[in-house]
Amino acid sequence: MVRVVFGVLGPTVAAVGTADGDALALKGPRHRAVLARLIVARRRVVPVARLVEDLWEDPPPGAVGAVQTFVAALRRVLEPERPPRAPARLLVTDGPGYALRTEPDTVDAWRFETALATAADLPAQQALATLEEALGWWRGPAYAEFADEDWSRGERARLAELRLQAVERRAEAHLALGRPADAVPDLDAHLTEHPWREDAWRLLALALYRQHRQGDALAVLRRAREVLTNQLGLDPGPRLRHLQSDILTQTPTLDLPPDTPAPPHPPRGARNRALGSNEPAPNTPAHPHPPRGARNRAPSPIPPEPNTPPPPATPADLWTRAAKTYNRTVAKGTRARLESTVGLIRNLAVTGGEGLAEARHHRTAAITAAEEFADPELTARVIGAYDVPAIWTRADDPPAAEHIVAVAERTLAALPTGPHDTARCRLLATIALETRGATGPRGPEAAREAETLARRLDDPALLAFALNGRFMQSFTRAGLAPQRDAIGAELVELAVRHGLVTYEVLGHLIRLQARAALADFAAADTHAATADRLAERHELPLVGVFTEWYGALRLSATGEPARAETACRAAAARLDGAGMPGLERGLLPLALLCLRLTHGFPPDPDPRADWGPHRPWAEPFTLIAEGRHTEARTALHALPEPPHDLLYEAYCALEAEAALRLDDRTVLERARTRLRPAAAELAGAGSGLLTLGPVERYLAD
Repeated sequence: MVRVVFGVLGPTVAAVGTADGDALALKGPRHRAVLARLIVARRRVVPVARLVEDLWEDPPPGAVGAVQTFVAALRRVLEPERPPRAPARLLVTDGPGYALRTEPDTVDAWRFETALATAADLPAQQALATLEEALGWWRGPAYAEFADEDWSRGERARLAELRLQAVERRAEAHLALGRPADAVPDLDAHLTEHPWREDAWRLLALALYRQHRQGDALAVLRRAREVLTNQLGLDPGPRLRHLQSDILTQTPTLDLPPDTPAPPHPPRGARNRALGSNEPAPNTPAHPHPPRGARNRAPSPIPPEPNTPPPPATPADLWTRAAKTYNRTVAKGTRARLESTVGLIRNLAVTGGEGLAEARHHRTAAITAAEEFADPELTARVIGAYDVPAIWTRADDPPAAEHIVAVAERTLAALPTGPHDTARCRLLATIALETRGATGPRGPEAAREAETLARRLDDPALLAFALNGRFMQSFTRAGLAPQRDAIGAELVELAVRHGLVTYEVLGHLIRLQARAALADFAAADTHAATADRLAERHELPLVGVFTEWYGALRLSATGEPARAETACRAAAARLDGAGMPGLERGLLPLALLCLRLTHGFPPDPDPRADWGPHRPWAEPFTLIAEGRHTEARTALHALPEPPHDLLYEAYCALEAEAALRLDDRTVLERARTRLRPAAAELAGAGSGLLTLGPVERYLAD
């Protein structure tokens, strides 16, 4: 039997004998996808039904037969000498599906994992050779041509992480062999692409130190702190902090190969010059630098010395102690206490649920209290400090929003002339945010002024806040998804460059909405996944509300109404208690009505449902379903101007659909005029929550 080897560390390939052997012709992309999907399964059976789901977003009739055809073609390529009707030995049929029963050493990804595990137990010279060879097997990202497929995502991420570990272990081997100069170029390039790798920063600094470049080593550690803090919001870990301390004191262990017993540690006070304020005080015993082999072991407890302070407080204890101290030392009713409270309220808002609802309540109270000081500069700071990113374009508490806008306008008028442009910009951005969905000119005008000021002041955080206001005012007509996509792209770029994580998430959610409106679901999927990943890392629970609703939208747009309905109900359950009544009220019945209209089912709206602000657009369908056509026409003609928000196109499409069913030409012409600029979009999909299908259909009707 001919030996066949497979490569997935790059584009998917197959060859005879060795990786350098004659390449086999795998035909089209779906043939390669079947092969790659079976390799991901690691010799396990993949049911045919799963292959169909993974190969097509919207499986065509006869998809199962197509998969069988792909498998037959692959078998002819992989086992050309197999006699007719003889059972396959490599790509086998097993129960409900297929499995690739190839040996572990025939897939480059599997060999790579084995090599990495083996190198951990080898002497440095052999480990280096093993790692060099294994890294040479990579021809690009794993499963490169299937980067956007859900079935490859986990395996690609896992292999990418192993590759990063291999690069770092290779650098360790160079250091162990006394070749620090060989480690530096690879680590430098490695960190350019992957700046969050703390161990790589440590190794690079150590390699530079061993070349007698102490200043460069310290510069690398400073750069590590800056990158980790600004981009990820993290403090450097203990190994980086200890390394800087050891470099400053020229600790002898830094020049020793791994696992060499450490000489006595330098005097205790020497560590206090490390990365900042996190090292022990002069009378605190310092921890010895951990040997390289102890990386994964917990440190042994060190007996306390006389006069040693108590162990550090837990986060919960620290919060309690700090709050008590603040209450004791900062007088009640002072400006300082008020401004500190606003910072706390801002942080509370991003926790979601009860925290968001409480933050809204306390924010209004804080603004009212600030205005009582009759100090417009203080009031401007209190209003502007609440720069919480916002994605939904309908206020959760309209009376509170009106109050905030009124105070902001009064404060703008009262601010003395002079260097107060930053305060003015924040007030204008706040007005733009809080007038979301309104039809007057003040919101767009405030958004433009805030953006102009922010760009002139060259303040990244201020510009991000102003761009959020501009997004909220980008719904003055239909068809503006490309403009919102550009806003989202700028927010992402700005936030990544300056470490503004919450605005990075906002940018991805804006782009998710815009790309969904433009039916670019591949891009929207990427933004949803990135937003979810950032939300998990930074504990931002509200993000999942929007990405889950997007999943329901996607199912509807790609022709799976039954699954879409189930997903809508699940997303609505998650929204319950999320603290966003402006989004929650009436959303589920509206989404189900849109789903039924999109897929040609009877609308069947529930007149008893809580439609919230959407009731005027549902009412004509309720009356039509009851046979009350005259009343339905009256309700249709009574429809207000759709709010200038994320549901603008959805409301216009509902108006057009009702007018079509009632044969009302006047309303049809009005809806056509409103929808025409969005001819290339999916109606309502710009909300990121629901859709009524292509706008072009309504224009044609």
